[in-house]
This record gives sequence, structure tokens and C-alpha cells, in this order.
Amino acid sequence: MTKTEKEFEQEIKVCRDIYEKKTRDYGTSWRIMRLPSLTDQIFIKANRIRSIEETGENKIGDDVRGEYIAMVNYAVMALIQQELENGKRRTENGERRTENGEEVPMELPLEKALELYDKHLGRTVRLMLDKNHDYGEAWRQMRVSSMTDLILMKLKRIKQIEDNDGHTEISEGVEGGYMDIINYSFFCLIKLREKETGY
Repeated sequence: MTKTEKEFEQEIKVCRDIYEKKTRDYGTSWRIMRLPSLTDQIFIKANRIRSIEETGENKIGDDVRGEYIAMVNYAVMALIQQELENGKRRTENGERRTENGEEVPMELPLEKALELYDKHLGRTVRLMLDKNHDYGEAWRQMRVSSMTDLILMKLKRIKQIEDNDGHTEISEGVEGGYMDIINYSFFCLIKLREKETGY
């Protein structure tokens, strides 16, 4: 296992643990949110980080690490939501059903919520490893603030695609954007941990 894989594994455990505990507390209440709402939640977190980076002020005291963790988890939720809502439709009375008439469950059992989390995070990390191989770990030379800007750029792109009802002419769509946001957030978490610990 490479150093990067070990570091990712460490940060994944932190993010997954928070996701699991919040799911135990709140269930999958986030399932009520439409994809643009999840995108906006991620945008709020990224925008707060940028504001702290630019002003040096953090008046509410919540640490920046927590915001990157939240962005990871909201982006995974968006990938899950996209999968579960794909091919679904709303009936006249507002129920969401599959094409064969089955209702789409809003509340997922804990085991299913974790299974979907692991599935989408696993795909995302595999993408990172492939890109990391091709780009030669260039992210290690980047500033955290630059990665925050890249996350915000990805969010702007996702919002534009959403405003265009998902239609793109050349772009990969929102899924790739969410996956990149997760990986950039992990890179930031790793760099922040290195800064805190000195190695």
C-alpha cells in the first residue's frame, strides 16, 4: 500500500465514522434533498473555507477540517441520491416510484446506507489512484487554498449543468464533479493533517 493510499484510508475512516454516527442519529433524512440542494450544501461549506482562508477570521469556531469532511459526506450522499433517483418519476400525488410502480424508499436501513457509501467512495478512490498515477501526485505541490478554488470551480460547473436540466455537450456531467470534490477534499484533509502533525 502506497503512502497516499494509507493517508486516504485514514481520512476515509474519519469521514465514514461521522456518516455512520449521523445516520444512527438522524436516519437518512438527507434523502429528502434534491441534487441541487446537496450541491448547494457543499457550496456553502467550500465558500466558508474560502472566506476563512481570505480573511483569516473564524468567528463560529468550527474547524476547517470539519468542513472538508462534510463536503466529502455530502458529495457521497449526492452520488447515492443520483443512483437511487435515476429512472424514478413522481406520480400525480407526489410519490416517487420506479417504472414498475414500486415506491422509492426515503429511509434506508443503516446497513444499506453504509453499503452505498462504501460503494461510491470505493469508486471515487479508484479514480483518484488512476489520476494520481497519471499526474504523479502533483496535488502534493499544491496549496490547500488552490484546491479550495478547484472545488468551488467544480461546484459552479455542477450548478450550471443542473440549471441546464443535466444536459451537456462535451462535459462528463455531475457525477465526475462530485467525485473530484471528494478527492480534492481528501487531499486537503491530508495536507492539513501533515501541517498539524509536522509529518
